[in-house]
Amino acid sequence: MAKSFACRDIGMSCGFRARAGNESELMSKIAAHAKEAHNMAQIDAATMKKVKAAIKEE
Repeated sequence: MAKSFACRDIGMSCGFRARAGNESELMSKIAAHAKEAHNMAQIDAATMKKVKAAIKEE
Protein backbone atom coordinates (compact mmCIF):
# COMPACT_ATOMS: atom_id res chain seq x y z
CA MET A 1 0.00 0.00 0.00
CA ALA A 2 1.33 3.44 -0.95
CA LYS A 3 2.32 6.01 1.67
CA SER A 4 2.14 9.80 1.51
CA PHE A 5 3.34 12.81 3.48
CA ALA A 6 2.82 16.57 3.35
CA CYS A 7 4.94 19.13 5.19
CA ARG A 8 1.85 21.14 6.08
CA ASP A 9 0.60 18.18 8.13
CA ILE A 10 3.40 18.84 10.63
CA GLY A 11 2.90 22.61 10.71
CA MET A 12 5.41 23.64 8.05
CA SER A 13 4.38 26.41 5.66
CA CYS A 14 5.60 24.42 2.72
CA GLY A 15 3.78 22.90 -0.24
CA PHE A 16 5.90 19.73 -0.32
CA ARG A 17 4.00 16.48 -0.79
CA ALA A 18 5.50 13.09 -1.43
CA ARG A 19 4.17 9.64 -2.24
CA ALA A 20 5.98 6.31 -2.39
CA GLY A 21 5.32 2.60 -2.46
CA ASN A 22 6.61 2.06 1.07
CA GLU A 23 7.77 3.99 4.13
CA SER A 24 11.47 3.53 3.41
CA GLU A 25 11.18 5.12 -0.04
CA LEU A 26 9.02 7.90 1.38
CA MET A 27 11.50 8.64 4.16
CA SER A 28 14.27 8.99 1.57
CA LYS A 29 12.21 11.60 -0.28
CA ILE A 30 11.37 13.41 2.95
CA ALA A 31 15.02 13.47 4.08
CA ALA A 32 16.16 14.85 0.71
CA HIS A 33 13.48 17.55 0.83
CA ALA A 34 14.32 18.46 4.44
CA LYS A 35 17.97 18.91 3.50
CA GLU A 36 17.33 20.94 0.33
CA ALA A 37 14.35 23.07 1.33
CA HIS A 38 14.67 23.36 5.10
CA ASN A 39 18.47 23.21 5.52
CA MET A 40 18.17 20.21 7.83
CA ALA A 41 21.25 17.98 7.52
CA GLN A 42 19.44 15.48 9.74
CA ILE A 43 15.88 15.25 10.99
CA ASP A 44 15.88 15.55 14.78
CA ALA A 45 14.00 13.04 16.93
CA ALA A 46 11.07 15.34 17.74
CA THR A 47 10.51 16.21 14.08
CA MET A 48 10.91 12.57 13.05
CA LYS A 49 8.16 11.62 15.50
CA LYS A 50 5.86 14.22 13.89
CA VAL A 51 6.78 13.03 10.39
CA LYS A 52 6.07 9.38 11.17
CA ALA A 53 2.73 10.30 12.78
CA ALA A 54 1.75 12.32 9.68
CA ILE A 55 2.45 9.55 7.14
CA LYS A 56 -0.79 8.37 5.59
CA GLU A 57 -1.63 5.11 3.87
CA GLU A 58 -3.37 5.41 0.53
